[in-house]
Amino acid sequence: MHLEQESVSDLTESGERTLFVGKDNPIRISTGHRLLHHDGKCSRPHGHNYEISVEVTGSLTQDGWVVDKGDITSVIDDWDHRFLLQKDDPLIDAFEQSGDGDSLVVLEHPPTAEVMGLILERKLLETLPESVSDISVAVRETSELCAGETH
Repeated sequence: MHLEQESVSDLTESGERTLFVGKDNPIRISTGHRLLHHDGKCSRPHGHNYEISVEVTGSLTQDGWVVDKGDITSVIDDWDHRFLLQKDDPLIDAFEQSGDGDSLVVLEHPPTAEVMGLILERKLLETLPESVSDISVAVRETSELCAGETH
């Protein structure tokens, strides 16, 4: 047996690394939404099977990773089988009156794929360790529509 003589501190000081979650096999969530002020069919309540991929850049922790994948998926899973609405949408009252208020996620902005990606990036930055320097989230709403940061 050959034992590598790298110490944990040698690895954690090796510079930043990037963790890709969902790059080839996206995280999938089923989420409903509507775009309240849209002129087309997206103003109707509907849902998508979203595919989400995440890139996290940072220094290695003492555990030997940039972040725990479970910490990423737990943030994203908060939106699985929920309904995303903009804060002034009258459907919010309907959900609450029906007893389904706990299935809502109310956003300050329209629940587009672009907005979803930005909010997820911010939520992940708040949740993940300070050793993380950059997060990029791509949200695929349909096979034709994917929103994310361009590098």
